[in-house]
Amino acid sequence: MKTLLKITLFLLASTAFAQSYPSKPIRVAVAFPPGGPVDIIARLIGPKLSEILGQPVIVENKVGASGNVATTEVAKSAPDGYTLLTHSSAYAVNPSLFKNAGYDPIKDLLPIAIVAQQANIILVNASFPANTLEDLRKAAMSQKLAFASPGAGTTPHLTAENLFHVRWKADITHVPFKGAGPAVAGLLSGEPPIGCMAGSGPMSNIKAGKFRALAVSSAKRLPQMPEVPTLNELGYPGMEDYTWVGVFAPAGTPREIVQKLNDAILKAVQAPEMRERLDGLAFEPTAAPLKETADYVRAEVEKWGRVVRETKATAD
Repeated sequence: MKTLLKITLFLLASTAFAQSYPSKPIRVAVAFPPGGPVDIIARLIGPKLSEILGQPVIVENKVGASGNVATTEVAKSAPDGYTLLTHSSAYAVNPSLFKNAGYDPIKDLLPIAIVAQQANIILVNASFPANTLEDLRKAAMSQKLAFASPGAGTTPHLTAENLFHVRWKADITHVPFKGAGPAVAGLLSGEPPIGCMAGSGPMSNIKAGKFRALAVSSAKRLPQMPEVPTLNELGYPGMEDYTWVGVFAPAGTPREIVQKLNDAILKAVQAPEMRERLDGLAFEPTAAPLKETADYVRAEVEKWGRVVRETKATAD
């Protein structure tokens, strides 16, 4: 009887706590540096969430180990809804890529929403003599080249590994940067002259003619770059890869709080001004209900684990 009473009191207290949530600022740890897809999405939805939830949303970049530093820190935080994680699809990749990523992607955190996704782009510095993907393939077969990515374990890294090493059998060296911003800077300098990045990072430089996009990893051509073919079109089936940005909470966070956050993100993403901003940055809104979100993350963990094994990619 006493045990039943304790459980009842606990449930009542948890419900009351969830109903009063949020009652103070919410901290969002961004797993990558400024300038990349994760940072862009966090800073786009942060003010909208603050407006919807009625509390400040503080966005902080917590960089390191391809996102593992932020992930492990948030996983160990109090499960009260006041410390959240914004991460990319590397969240699903890292447990397979690293010997010890420091977290279990299924058990240690709860997916709140996959906010948006965008295709990865194979691109070159405008001074590099390749106007098509086939030009790049021929160059890779005749000389030693290197490519930039936002970091080991990011989906741009694995898209390039799959294309260059598995499909082409080319010896192109991976140069991992600490985020999309630094990767763009490296490509602008021509060191290295080739890159694979999610759309928002290099888009302004593609539009300015400083980068040349050769292919995209989406199912269809991007409306922002209708002239750039998909990898499928170019004869590389099964390479529909996306960099997504998701929001996560520590495992054990009350269901009512997770639901409230999911509802807020769905509302934020559906706002016309938000959809317009996302479209302009080549993001596709993907926020969905909790069950669908959890199923998607689980499928992504399985998919990218398989890709890591097939490409023999490493965290170096």
